[in-house]
Amino acid sequence: MKTDTDADTVTHPEGQGRNPESRPVGVETVPASSSWTKAEPAPLMEAVVAKANMARAYRKVVANQGAPGADGMTVDQLADHLKQYWPTLRERLLAGEYHPSPIRAVEIPKPKGGTRQLGIPTVTDRLIQQALLQVLTPIFDPTFSASSYGYRPGRSAQQAVSAMKAHVTAGHRWVVDLDLKAFFDRVNHDLLMARIARRVRDKRVLRLIRRYLEAGMFQHGLAAPRRQGTPQGGPLSPLLANILLDDVDKELERRGHRFCRYADDLQVYVRSQRAGERVMASLSDFLGSSLKLTVNRAKSAVDRPWNRGYLGYTLTRHKRPKLTLAKASLQHLMQRVREILKRGRGRNIRRVIEELTPVLRGWASYFSLVDVKRPLEALDQWMRRRLRCVIWRQWKRRATRRRKLRGLGLDAYRAWKSAGNGRGPWWNAGASHMNQALPRKCFYDHGLISILDTVGWLKRCS
Repeated sequence: MKTDTDADTVTHPEGQGRNPESRPVGVETVPASSSWTKAEPAPLMEAVVAKANMARAYRKVVANQGAPGADGMTVDQLADHLKQYWPTLRERLLAGEYHPSPIRAVEIPKPKGGTRQLGIPTVTDRLIQQALLQVLTPIFDPTFSASSYGYRPGRSAQQAVSAMKAHVTAGHRWVVDLDLKAFFDRVNHDLLMARIARRVRDKRVLRLIRRYLEAGMFQHGLAAPRRQGTPQGGPLSPLLANILLDDVDKELERRGHRFCRYADDLQVYVRSQRAGERVMASLSDFLGSSLKLTVNRAKSAVDRPWNRGYLGYTLTRHKRPKLTLAKASLQHLMQRVREILKRGRGRNIRRVIEELTPVLRGWASYFSLVDVKRPLEALDQWMRRRLRCVIWRQWKRRATRRRKLRGLGLDAYRAWKSAGNGRGPWWNAGASHMNQALPRKCFYDHGLISILDTVGWLKRCS
């Protein structure tokens, strides 16, 4: 592990051969309002605005698309904007004189209820943040904990889930599940900047990051300044979160704990409830005193791992636990399917399945670690029943239903009796006459994928 002295020495491909400063820049020395002097050697900003780095950042921003910021500029308009203004923008960045635009506040619903506020920077600011991210990641990421998985190159949520399973299998069958109260809204700017300044010497870069942290939130026609928090929505925010929470990781490693952290989702695995309660108390104190963060007591707990989901998964109670789906994950997908099928009423069922397929494929890809097949099988059955329900509604009239059932192979009497049974769409969708008329093969011929089969195929390929 590098010492603080080692960490103060920054090397970068673009900056080699230049004279570094003799000491790191403390937070108090880089207020957002101060200006950079050309006499000060600081090479990192040159790496940020380098042609190759900016081109890479541009491709990333364009690929991600995203909504316009407060200025209304779209991603498609960025190229023309840069052709006209990039020379001026570059000079302002190099001189330390660039000021970000206010970010646009957007509220999105949470899976478990309530809303989460996102801050959408302008497209230009997303480009600059992405360029900063590409330069800062090689400086900070190599020193992050091996138990940190969120928003890091070569790391994923699935790796965190696999590690969680390994810890519990090894006998750590109690979990300290920590929820940080409004983490992204409560990040202390001074504490964060102090940790960035341990490795970054370029005052222009430090000042620019500070300005991004303090950029106003544009909401209801007004831009309100921010004194704390790093809003979700910008490319740089996940890295800044990892920089701050790395102190927690290092503290847990120092104590010898097994843990997994994905952004602000943190679980510590221990062998007893008593040990878990001690960890919960001491870790809450550490977060409050060192990082000025608050543990949400209502959502945090010391519990058995199979009672606490993690990143959409949970575990069975077996001695060698198996991965299965958290209830919330099932409910979230089912709600998404309902929304698509509701829009699909009156549309050709093949078109509806075409819209549904990428959602199912992406979901199956994420949950390909699931060991328990039964929930996936039940989900496939529910999906086909929902599609039969849509089709039954589309048929509408009794005569139409009788004709369609006859055309799909039912005999005349059964088609007549089934079409006039007076039951609702959901009951009919699960009845034998609809299962016979529209069997599993019918939907698969229309392009519907089986989640169970897809997960099985992905597991065999991994």
